[in-house]
Amino acid sequence: MSITPQEALTRCIEHREIFHDEMLHLMRLIMRGEMSPVMAAALTMGLRVKKETIGEIAAAATVMREFATKVDVPAEVSDHFVDIVGTGGDGANTFNISTASMFVAAAAGARIAKHGGRGVSSKSGSADVLEALGVNIMLTPEQVAESIETAGIGFMFAPNHHPAMKNVAPIRKELGVRTIFNILGPLTNPAGAPNILMGVFHPDLVGIQVRVMQRLGAKHAVVVYGKDGMDEVSLGAATLVGELKDGVVTEYEIHPEDFGLQMVSNRSLKVADADESKAMLIEALENKPGTPREIVSLNAGAALYAANIAGSIGDGMKLAREAIASGAARAKLDELVRVTNQFKA
Repeated sequence: MSITPQEALTRCIEHREIFHDEMLHLMRLIMRGEMSPVMAAALTMGLRVKKETIGEIAAAATVMREFATKVDVPAEVSDHFVDIVGTGGDGANTFNISTASMFVAAAAGARIAKHGGRGVSSKSGSADVLEALGVNIMLTPEQVAESIETAGIGFMFAPNHHPAMKNVAPIRKELGVRTIFNILGPLTNPAGAPNILMGVFHPDLVGIQVRVMQRLGAKHAVVVYGKDGMDEVSLGAATLVGELKDGVVTEYEIHPEDFGLQMVSNRSLKVADADESKAMLIEALENKPGTPREIVSLNAGAALYAANIAGSIGDGMKLAREAIASGAARAKLDELVRVTNQFKA
């Protein structure tokens, strides 16, 4: 039985859950533009205040995936296939650590399907810094698949793959606060990468998002929250980890010292814009000693673990260091620039 938006809103007010089939129905109304902007805004805020459940988020992500423009990746290149993504919204304004980590992980043998957009809460989103680096981000789904096959990295610019989000964008912009849509993006990779390293902006989301990934059929998911507020594996504090592996979810805490690293504040990683982020990213890839290189090595190590190339985050970090020191990570950036610009008309 379908539910009306008004009935769903009443459920939220009464702090009662919206069931899976009901959430599918409501989300389809929103994505098709068949729910009024007032009702859609009220419902997203009602869910936020009530606190979205694992089931509600999984159902909403299922619908977003239905409406997404997919990228078909050949089965033979899907081994060690991983997404590296953050929810954003951590307010840390650090350089693009997950984007830098992507080049390192790809240089060490992972295949990356990264899904991102322009900065919303940050000074520089992944799309902003990739453009500053000279990468062509305006690729068709077929070109993204070819980029994954040839360069080992495909970047999917979110607006190109989620046309139905145009019905939601004005609502999100006017509300100006976090809603369920902030946590859906990382769950809706258009290339369907079975493995993921996901950073989240709130400690409660570690356990929630990893269980959502479990319901959505992920193989190996590593969800992280740095206790200094970062949506990355942090050097400035302990990091909470939620991991899905072999169908089982575990939650634990890791520390920089576990990997032979010193705890250091993320203040030195802050940037004002995409150009500053680009400079710091290149420093890390060019093996310049310092905090950027260390945090990229650590996060790339976590990505290599999520991609099942390394048996642990520590082993992954060793592979990441080798990829940086050998020049392979920097070469991977140059390769992505070359491959993506070949597609320009």
